[in-house]
Amino acid sequence: MAPASKESSVTCRALDQSSRYADLSLDEEELIKNGKHLLVAYIMKPKAGYDYLATAAHFAAESSTGTNVNVCTTDDFTKSVDALVYYIDPDNEEMKIAYPTLLFDRNITDGRAMMCSVLTLSIGNNQGMGDVEYGKIYDIYFPPAYLRLFDGPNCNVVDMWRILNRGMSNGGLIVGTIIKPKLGLQPKPFGEACYAFWQGGDFIKNDEPQGNQVFCQMNECIPEVVKAMRAAIKETGSSKLFSANITADDPNEMIARGKYVLSQFGPLGENCAFLVDGYVAGGTAITVARRNFPSQFLHYHRAGHGAITSPQTQRGYTAFVHTKISRVIGASGIHTGTMSFGKMEGDASDKNIAFMLQDDEADGPYYHQEWEGMKQTTPIISGGMNALRLPAFFENLGHSNVILTAGGGSFGHKDGPKPGAISCRQGEESWKEWKAGKFGDVSLSDGIIEFAKTHEELKGAFLTFQKDADQIYPGWKEKLGYTGESSVQAATFDWAKKAAAA
Repeated sequence: MAPASKESSVTCRALDQSSRYADLSLDEEELIKNGKHLLVAYIMKPKAGYDYLATAAHFAAESSTGTNVNVCTTDDFTKSVDALVYYIDPDNEEMKIAYPTLLFDRNITDGRAMMCSVLTLSIGNNQGMGDVEYGKIYDIYFPPAYLRLFDGPNCNVVDMWRILNRGMSNGGLIVGTIIKPKLGLQPKPFGEACYAFWQGGDFIKNDEPQGNQVFCQMNECIPEVVKAMRAAIKETGSSKLFSANITADDPNEMIARGKYVLSQFGPLGENCAFLVDGYVAGGTAITVARRNFPSQFLHYHRAGHGAITSPQTQRGYTAFVHTKISRVIGASGIHTGTMSFGKMEGDASDKNIAFMLQDDEADGPYYHQEWEGMKQTTPIISGGMNALRLPAFFENLGHSNVILTAGGGSFGHKDGPKPGAISCRQGEESWKEWKAGKFGDVSLSDGIIEFAKTHEELKGAFLTFQKDADQIYPGWKEKLGYTGESSVQAATFDWAKKAAAA
């Protein structure tokens, strides 16, 4: 019997398939012009001792028509749909693969494309190959004819602006929140919390764990939400929005939840969005919602995505790719983090994610994507945001046409959720006034402080979130005439009692 070490060296030796699955003479511009290939850019590193091109070719083979050995059933047509490595830069660990769109599975019911097939090939078995140290997608390009085979969004922030009577363009920030605590409230307190926020805000979403817990069942909680919405609309004279979580393992359960929620909202049906936890439930869940409830805003929550999208992970795909895919499959809006301005992992350059989601053409890290009129997917920002952090966020992004879901930023405000919501709206207003030069030639932080002098809710945000104020607005205490010492990080306003009384 051969020694174990020799046997191991034999089994780890990869078949060099570069003569078939690599063609470095292919021109990317020509591939895009011909429109017959989906292009994917990876950061890929072979394991020690493996040749880069040979490993890349094996990667492409495993992602399309090949395996680790030559097989006798291969014919000329098979070879015509091989995925091909067309670019490598071993020093920077860059690899690009062109996938013929003919490779990807299509529906038997309507001939439409399916994202699960794209991911099965581009990020499937190649993630566990023995000769690959890691491989991660950093960009993906959809040719126009293939892109048109996907659903794309049917609703987006434009529909929310219409419902809120803000017109159809540049309607600005949708001030929203997550009911906190995310779990533990029973139906009546949940409804009271909705009512309290809607006194000043626009939009409330279920947090991703909220659904049909035994202590807060949907058939008891949703009626409380509807009652709160009706009261808030009547008292404020403004329309309100709610995003109900219909995520489930079973598509039939999702559909049942959606139908129940709409039956309760009745005439207010257009005021109701459907939240689907798209990462943990998968793209199938997004498509179930998109196709069964096309008139509802489809709210893509991405809990868990960091397991593969985080910069700390070297496999899977990036947050940029994840969110781009969400537009292709029809999400109306998706959580995009806070681009380093909140508590979640991110960077200011993540604004490029928003551009790819909202613009009709945009540049990714490697590819320029033209959407050919496909509706936008609206960025939803959440995670540690409050009124003080918003102005710099808007300045980095260049606009405020996004949806905010500030939980602590609303319910943590020292005066309660109504002033908390209003303070977030004032965060947008103050940025716009500074941008228009109303405060003269002053810094952004000084302009916001100036605005806060005459707006109590925003001033209250300074008094509440003092750690943020100290970091973002140097000298704010002196400029606002504040002489207190300790940070106020919990609401002193008894909003629950106030809501119950109403």
